[in-house]
Order: sequence, then structure tokens, then C-alpha cells
Amino acid sequence: MKIPGKVVIVTGGASGIGEALCRTFARAGAARVIVADIDREKAAEVAHSIDGEAAYCDVTDEDQVRHLVEQTDSAIGPIDLFCSNAGIATGFDTTFENAAGASNDVWVKAWAVNVMAHVYAARALIPRMKARKRGHFLLTASAAGLLSQIGSAVYSTTKHAAVGFAENLAITHHDHGIRVSILCPQGVDTPLLRDLPSGPQALDGVLSAEAVSQAALKGIEAEQFLILPHQEVKQYLQFKTQEYEKWISRMARLQSRTYAS
Repeated sequence: MKIPGKVVIVTGGASGIGEALCRTFARAGAARVIVADIDREKAAEVAHSIDGEAAYCDVTDEDQVRHLVEQTDSAIGPIDLFCSNAGIATGFDTTFENAAGASNDVWVKAWAVNVMAHVYAARALIPRMKARKRGHFLLTASAAGLLSQIGSAVYSTTKHAAVGFAENLAITHHDHGIRVSILCPQGVDTPLLRDLPSGPQALDGVLSAEAVSQAALKGIEAEQFLILPHQEVKQYLQFKTQEYEKWISRMARLQSRTYAS
């Protein structure tokens, strides 16, 4: 997909990777970029700076996601690219007392933001894109969804689920003209990363949100499913699939070295 002239929605667009995506698509010539976020003020600031539109949307509320799609479609035009980018990193516990130790509330919230938000967006958009025989989804997942996340079973599990949903979305609707991409970076210099315990997500270098957005743009233009801003992740993924037992052992050693007291 080429961005010039396209209508683009970015959830979680008020900061971090989402803000960088909004700015990158605007510079690339998008007809209109809709900055969707629960932070009304910051969304408005970003939208004003790129001559876009701000929209309030809590992605855990299916009615709000549906309204975002319907309002954009009627007031601006058909949505060409939907970036389901909003996400949260939670459930971290580097004491390693119990991988399943996070509360049910933490699990439910992470599932709602990191998984169900993608489902709600697809549920609202697939019929419209099928009717037009075109459209593109970008789901921001994480390298944690391909590998794992030391210190948070919650984050790792929900990001794995997001990747699995994206795969099925891409397979099911390929012949309908719909394309799907997943963005899977490691460490990115955003408020989300700064709030995490220091750990292996930064071992291969922390990229700027701008660099990640540029990788996303190139991947979308190439209609590439897997977008890896950190190229090392491809090697790790290959090792995981080829030497699964060794990969588990090495991840356990990495955990021990990283968090050794």
C-alpha cells in the first residue's frame, strides 16, 4: 500500500510509537490521519501539528471502536489503513516468585488492550474492506510476541495472542484484498519502555519511535506481514524454531544473568 491520498487511523496515537506513526504517515502524504487516544489533550496537540483529526477512543470498549470506524467512514472517507497500535506493558515481577502471580485484574486489562482491541477493530472494519476489496491493518505487537518477555507472563502471553490473531486475519482475508502487517520491535524509546524494569528488551539497542515508524512505513508499502525494526529478532526467531529446547535453556540463562542479585 502506498500512503499518499490514504485515510489512516492510529490508535494510541498521542504518544510513543503511535505518535511517530501519525507524523510519518502525514509526511508520507496521507490524505488524513486520525489520532485516536484516551488522552484527548495530547491527541489534539498531535493532530493539530500534522493537520490531522483527533478522536477520543478507549480501545477496550467495542462500541467506541465501532463508533471511531463509523464516524471516520462517514465524515472523512473509507479507512485505507487502520493501525491498531494502543498497548500496555504490565504484570512485571522480576522477583520470579510465580509466573502466574499477576492478579486477574492485571490479566484482564492486558487482554482487553493488547488483544481484544485488535479483534474489535477487525470486527468493525473487515466487512467494509471486503466490500471494497482493499484495506490494510497494522497491528503493533512486540518481539515479545514472537520470542518471550522475561519478567512478565502477562505481556508475553497477550503479545503472542496478538500475533496469532494477526496471522489468522492475514490468512483468512488475503483473497479479499485485505493485507495485514505486524510491527514487532524490541526496545523503543517511549514512555512505555521507560516504565519497565531494566532488562533484556534493551540488549540489542533502543531504537527511537521515529526509526520504528519508518520501518513500519517501508513494511506497509511492501505489504510485508512481519515488520522487524530490530533485525536481530529474525535470527532469534529462527533459532527458536530450529532449536526450541536450547532456546528455552538460553532464555533461562539470560534471565539469571540479567537479574542476578
